[in-house]
Amino acid sequence: MPVERGVLDLLTGDAQTFREKVWASRVMHHRTDSRELAAYLSLEDADRLLTASAIRTPSVRLVRDGSVLPEEDYTTTVTQAGRALTGLVDGRRVLEEFRNGATVVFQGLHRSFPPLVDLVSELELELGHPCQANAYLTPPGSQGFAVHSDVHDVFVLQTAGTKQWELHPSEGDEEPLLEPGHVMYLPAGTPHAARSQDTVSLHITIGINQLTWRGLMERTVADAIAGQPGGHLPAGYLEDPGALVAGLEDRLATLADRLRHLDVSEAAREEVRRFLTSRPPRLAGGVVDGLSLGVVGDDTLLRRRPGHACVLLERDDRLEVLLGDRSLDVPATIRPAIEVVRARAELRPRDLPLDARSRLVLARRLIREGLLQVVDGRG
Repeated sequence: MPVERGVLDLLTGDAQTFREKVWASRVMHHRTDSRELAAYLSLEDADRLLTASAIRTPSVRLVRDGSVLPEEDYTTTVTQAGRALTGLVDGRRVLEEFRNGATVVFQGLHRSFPPLVDLVSELELELGHPCQANAYLTPPGSQGFAVHSDVHDVFVLQTAGTKQWELHPSEGDEEPLLEPGHVMYLPAGTPHAARSQDTVSLHITIGINQLTWRGLMERTVADAIAGQPGGHLPAGYLEDPGALVAGLEDRLATLADRLRHLDVSEAAREEVRRFLTSRPPRLAGGVVDGLSLGVVGDDTLLRRRPGHACVLLERDDRLEVLLGDRSLDVPATIRPAIEVVRARAELRPRDLPLDARSRLVLARRLIREGLLQVVDGRG
């Protein structure tokens, strides 16, 4: 499904709003269209995942009153193609545990449930931080986890029912009641717990695993430190710590000199490359698109695949095009054509400022790489 800009804009905003709203050390909550949130994971969707999808652990776990239930209480093993398939959720046993007050936790939905795959992929590109999506289906009047805190920032998207939250921010205790359409932000480290009210509750959590300046600095200087000679510390330094002074001074001076000559522009490019190549590939529809390559012509309507990276890094007369889990090395002269692809949600090969043959070659290559989807096959 297309990612609703209203939800995405609420989670990101422009850079200044994001800094003020998201990484402020305070809880915030807003209201948006409840139908937009339910489109990412409705009560019916959760029902189908649980009872009709052959879902397995660890994609599901059950929690009741602060305790995680043993997997053997709600899973089974079946044989498929002569091999044991373990951890398969037993729908009937899960429903029984659910009726007895257990919260169903859906884990890693950013990898498996298409609407949340799209939302998280778009969010990661806008923020530049790894994100994840879980969901919590809680029966009426029940609580899953006891008071706890997370090491990452969390957005809570209430899609069905109501849930009372017990929060302990620094300013004092709060107990917001979330209803369908509510979005709440919890800074990392905020102690919290939640209890459903008179009806079943379903909410999604979007976790933002922040990348930090400290981490970037550590990655940047790692090679310079690794290039220092090893060797053993001198015997006797426990009795005479001064035996370490001269050697440490020399090595730190050498390291400082290497750091002064470090190419920070290349370090920044490497950080971009490291992040993008660590993201899962965005290839949904790739089989059908591949079958359409032979009929792609100048008038074929193409669309940018949502959440698919396309970042350009210049290297003299070459251009590195980062496409998530892979990159292209192309002549810098085709940058105007790539910029057209980056700027438009939809385009046709004839829109690319290249000669007739080159623009079709580029369009077909970008379809094979997953950046472009074929909307229609007319040539």
